[in-house]
Amino acid sequence: MLARATTFAIDGVDPRRVWVEVDIRSGLPAFTIVGLGDAAVRESRDRIRAAILNSGFKFPDRRITANLAPAFLRKVGPGFDAAIALAVLAASRQLPAQALSAYAVFGELSLSGELRDSPGALAVAEGASRAGVRRLIVPRERAREAALVDGLTVAGVTGLGEAVDVVKGRQAPELPQAAPPPARRALEPDLAEVRGHAAPLLALEIAAAGGHNLLLEGPPGTGKTMLARRLPSILPAMTRAEAIEVTRIHSVAGLHADGLIAGRPFRAPHHTISPAGLVGGGAPPRPGEATLAHHGVLFLDELSEFQRSSLDALRQPLEDGSVTIVRGQRALVFPTRFMLVAASNPCPCGFAGVEDRCLCGESDLRRHRRKLSGPLLDRMDLLVSVERPREDDLRAPPRTTSVRARERVAAARELQQARLRGTGARCNGEMDGRAVRRHVVVEEAAGRALSRAYTVGALSARGRHRVLRVARTIADLEQHARVTERDLLLALSLRQRGATASALAA
Repeated sequence: MLARATTFAIDGVDPRRVWVEVDIRSGLPAFTIVGLGDAAVRESRDRIRAAILNSGFKFPDRRITANLAPAFLRKVGPGFDAAIALAVLAASRQLPAQALSAYAVFGELSLSGELRDSPGALAVAEGASRAGVRRLIVPRERAREAALVDGLTVAGVTGLGEAVDVVKGRQAPELPQAAPPPARRALEPDLAEVRGHAAPLLALEIAAAGGHNLLLEGPPGTGKTMLARRLPSILPAMTRAEAIEVTRIHSVAGLHADGLIAGRPFRAPHHTISPAGLVGGGAPPRPGEATLAHHGVLFLDELSEFQRSSLDALRQPLEDGSVTIVRGQRALVFPTRFMLVAASNPCPCGFAGVEDRCLCGESDLRRHRRKLSGPLLDRMDLLVSVERPREDDLRAPPRTTSVRARERVAAARELQQARLRGTGARCNGEMDGRAVRRHVVVEEAAGRALSRAYTVGALSARGRHRVLRVARTIADLEQHARVTERDLLLALSLRQRGATASALAA
């Protein structure tokens, strides 16, 4: 007898529908699984047999063939176990095949028949919804996550026997309620803890308001990492669509298992990370840190210590908002729409420009500069020097708090969303050249200042567009309808490597 069940494969971070077809015929007892499965799929035969027997069902002593279609799609991981087991029960008439066809099934089986936690339930739920399947069986640990998809009835079960009862209608599907998004953590790092640092604080606010990339450069111990780790506290809240996308990515990566991720991601990989770990890759291809930082912040501390190949691999993801990984004649696209924040010392010893403290020779400085490629630095919108705070600054009250800065950032983002509606961009940092020409209107004096900077060679063509986007963000923070000369000069000063508080005041 032939029976069919529906499940889903995770292809990169996207779901792909898989039909599980099980045929049972007379012949010597055998259990074969075909359909381009990996080692985990091939090994599932023994898991499924033990799970069926230990759940109180009969395993057919006949010739069993299970096909995972489509055959060209590689099936990776143990998440197909439950669907194959239920299809075997349906083909052996221990379960109504017609009732099973109304469900999608996803989950790994233990030898005892328990349905184990399986990453990627949210992606599977989205795939089921798009495929028109309105009922989904997943492990109980993943039920709340899968229930984030509207219009889908989710049954969170603990084992194979419970899944059979749900399909037969003996047990009503458990309908988990998604947990409300948590409030911002009380112990989240706050800008109120920062003393001094006028230019870096301004740069943080501009970066958050427009989604711009930021480089903080300065001697060790001046507060570069401290400042970067406070950036998430002033970022605007994610929309529900963004939160679901972030949750799906982290679920596929096995980093999240319950409810909706409310806070924007903040990823800070170690400088020994490989290019594949940073932008994605491997066999099978997995999302890298750039994808895990989607809709959030990717922080690269000690930028000059990263491998040159890893930093160069970031160029295309920064520009396009996605990265294409090609492995074995397969092309997978991972989203990479993130803010890049980097911190670096000005020289190997960290004290360049400080009298009697810098021990680096000219060759050391040249080698240090070569580590940071020009094309990568050209993709940074804001380049700010973090100086050692004065004694008076350490005793003074804070210049701002995260609450005040977040209010200004949220107001600026609202202006941008209204202006950019229908363009595909959500903030100024995502505008392409056409959107810049259409939506960035500058005053005459500001236009002359930009022309002078470009004429003398201070900007590349890409840098010119980035200065205009930053100037538009500054104007949004100041509630200016047009970009003024002051807005543009401030954007230009923040574009020059080593921008300081004194330069900004001038």
